[in-house]
Amino acid sequence: MWITLFLLTLVLLSTTQAADFCEDVIHECQHGNVPWTRCYEDRIATCGVRGRFAPNFIRLMVASSQEAEVNPTPHHRVHIPSSALQRSRGPVSGEEVLLVATVINSTFFKLSPPPGRGRGRALIPVQPLHRQGTVLDEIVLAVRAGNIPVRNLSKPIKLNFKHNTQVGNGTCVFWQESEQEDGTGHWSTDGCDTRDTGTEFICSCNHLSFFAVLVNPVLSVDRSNAVTLTYITYVGSALSVLFTVISLIIYICLQRRRPEKAIGVHMQLTGALLCLHLSFLLCGLLVGRLNENEEGWVCRGLGLFLHWSLLATFTWTALEGFHLYLLLVRVFNIYVRRYLLKLSLVGWGLPTLTVMVCGIAGVYGKYILELRDDNNHNSTVQICWMSSQFPQRLSVSYITTVAIPCLVILCNSCMLGLVVFKLWELRRGSGGVESTGGWKTINKEKGSRLWKNSATVLGLSCVLGLPWGLASATYISLPGIYVFTVLNSLQGVFMFLWSMALTCKSRSDNNSSVRDPSSQKMMMTSFNN
Repeated sequence: MWITLFLLTLVLLSTTQAADFCEDVIHECQHGNVPWTRCYEDRIATCGVRGRFAPNFIRLMVASSQEAEVNPTPHHRVHIPSSALQRSRGPVSGEEVLLVATVINSTFFKLSPPPGRGRGRALIPVQPLHRQGTVLDEIVLAVRAGNIPVRNLSKPIKLNFKHNTQVGNGTCVFWQESEQEDGTGHWSTDGCDTRDTGTEFICSCNHLSFFAVLVNPVLSVDRSNAVTLTYITYVGSALSVLFTVISLIIYICLQRRRPEKAIGVHMQLTGALLCLHLSFLLCGLLVGRLNENEEGWVCRGLGLFLHWSLLATFTWTALEGFHLYLLLVRVFNIYVRRYLLKLSLVGWGLPTLTVMVCGIAGVYGKYILELRDDNNHNSTVQICWMSSQFPQRLSVSYITTVAIPCLVILCNSCMLGLVVFKLWELRRGSGGVESTGGWKTINKEKGSRLWKNSATVLGLSCVLGLPWGLASATYISLPGIYVFTVLNSLQGVFMFLWSMALTCKSRSDNNSSVRDPSSQKMMMTSFNN
């Protein structure tokens, strides 16, 4: 009896060891001698699961004479026609075939360099079948049926990928191993068609493999428009670098002549804008001039610098709104010791802390954006930013470059609305109609004051970063992309105009000949603490 129990235990142990757990197969295949995708397809047919069910993993026997439909997740559905199931059965007799469907994180799929890849900062041609892009929800759908590979089906397999957010330029692709058999590969569209219903992508493919949807979360831009936008951005950023340097000189002179907290805040924001446009020029112009040895660490450093500059710009824009709140709402009822020092700790400290965490996590590197020309040929734009290979790039990008700016723009829009209300209140209280002419003629001073107030509102809009809000227009139309590109690439020029306005205001105050009490009060509230 004891011998029987001992033999039974050995049999159970050997069976458990031979049948791998499905949860561990992908990690074990990555350390094998064959491409992990090939190993994974073979072993998911025999692996075991811990407990009764494995999450998002379906393995069942289906009748080959009927169509099969499975849902690995609530957002993914696979429909396989009976003809595909019969072909997957091969010469094996029987009416049932094994069907396996599961989802895999896209980070396990390592891209190999596309053929014909060149160097340079502009558009680089690649083969049309090789796709670069963002995997929808970072999910890859793996489907396996029967014992032999299934290809060139007359009736395609349908795969549904639901999406809840606005995405564009979605393309159904499958994973193609590289010829080097080093575990890398590329996304290909061969044999797959795409249809977008608005709520889901429907992929029709004539084979079984690893499937995904590559999407671009912004409006698709063709090659000719991309070249134009590139030149606009580079020229605008170069002008912004020049004029922000001039603005800093003006602010330094104003600060020495009349030290004020508001000028100090403007100076910090201008410095952040200078870093932003300078880092953008470096990231865009140097990425194609780096050799293979420098490409890694230099591009990571430039990407970190660009991200830090962008976050610093948003932070100081928010602090401009906070400072305006203290001036308009709290006015003279508050005193903060070492006010500028504390603002500087927030304005420069938060971006530094954020990029340090992202740098340790390996966020930065070369970012590749795919474009399409009029002949339906693909090309790529490269820039040192967040690496396209980083698994959580989308999450980090949305939090730091979408969520934070939206919050800043919302708060500063409220501040601008408060400024407009104050201007209207002051204008209504000060009158502005000549006593001899009644209401028939408008005082010239009233018209001049209206222009000054309008200039104040427009200037504050730029200082408070409201042009960044036009980013939403890039999701709607191509003209929206142009407007957003022009306005934001010329932010340094707008800051220069704002600094010139402050200089003129300073001279006007020194002459002390002001006949417009409402405008004077508003300008004092806005600029001079």
